[in-house]
Amino acid sequence: MKAVVASGAGGPEILDLVDRPTPEPGPTEIRVKVAAAGVNRPDVVQRQGNYPPPPGASDVLGLELAGIVESTGANVTRFQPGDRVMALVAGGGYAEFAIVDQTNALPVPDGISMVEAAAFPETYFTVWSNLFERAGLAAGETVLIHGGTSGIGTTAIQLAKCFSAKVITTVGSAEKAQAAVGLGADRVVIYKTEDFVAATLEATEGRGADVVLDMVGADYLQRNFDAVAVDGRIAQIAFLSGSKGSFDLRPILVKRLALIGSTLRARPVSMKAELAAELEQHVLPLLRERKAIPVIDSTFALHDVRAAHARMDKGAHIGKIVLTV
Repeated sequence: MKAVVASGAGGPEILDLVDRPTPEPGPTEIRVKVAAAGVNRPDVVQRQGNYPPPPGASDVLGLELAGIVESTGANVTRFQPGDRVMALVAGGGYAEFAIVDQTNALPVPDGISMVEAAAFPETYFTVWSNLFERAGLAAGETVLIHGGTSGIGTTAIQLAKCFSAKVITTVGSAEKAQAAVGLGADRVVIYKTEDFVAATLEATEGRGADVVLDMVGADYLQRNFDAVAVDGRIAQIAFLSGSKGSFDLRPILVKRLALIGSTLRARPVSMKAELAAELEQHVLPLLRERKAIPVIDSTFALHDVRAAHARMDKGAHIGKIVLTV
């Protein structure tokens, strides 16, 4: 089969389409003939040499995919050959075939394209885990979502609105602001010309956001402390601006804050299975009704993976970039 690997650490030019043996499923695994695979920021970080696969995971890039079940392990009961599935994997998505534990796959609802399905697992698993499960966003609360037009951001805005939260989000341009409004954001802050702390306090009558979802990191941490409400929660999912700096941590005590961090890729299959079950119960109905649907920025053929990563590196995308196989 054809698969994408990184020949070193660096830019998109180090990504190569190579021949690999077609993998065989284990007892509880399914082999999926991949139709599409999502491109995510962790893929870029891996390409840059800063996010190696966890032990036992494939060195083939790609954390999410959609396709058709081709074969199943001896103990698989959930799916059968011919089923349409979308799945979360710890590696191996950028390929013609991929191996998935049956518990980390979900059925693709009727009416959802393979491209849309491939853009679902990584971002929806991440947002559900961090925004709802860990940070406990509830109906009537206000959430500040940074990077509102990223894959994570577009997902978080839609899900927050579906569950009756008020959304404030930051974006980098007027075009992205328009897109965020179209997804339902109540207040959009163009961070290059506005202060998101002041805007958040104004939008909440001085109280601050109940929850902050942040992937920026060091440059935003102190300002997030200023923007979050008393008893607020800050969910940290990445460090695009770095993880080190000088911070005054007193607001954690004074405001009784919870600073929450997590990664998804290295979690045990069993833990991801629990998330999959929650998504199937609470989110798949929204996907089926197209109330919370992955926003697709662009698609690239698997052999154009370098162009897909160049698009991601540029940062102008709105929503998800997807590889088609």
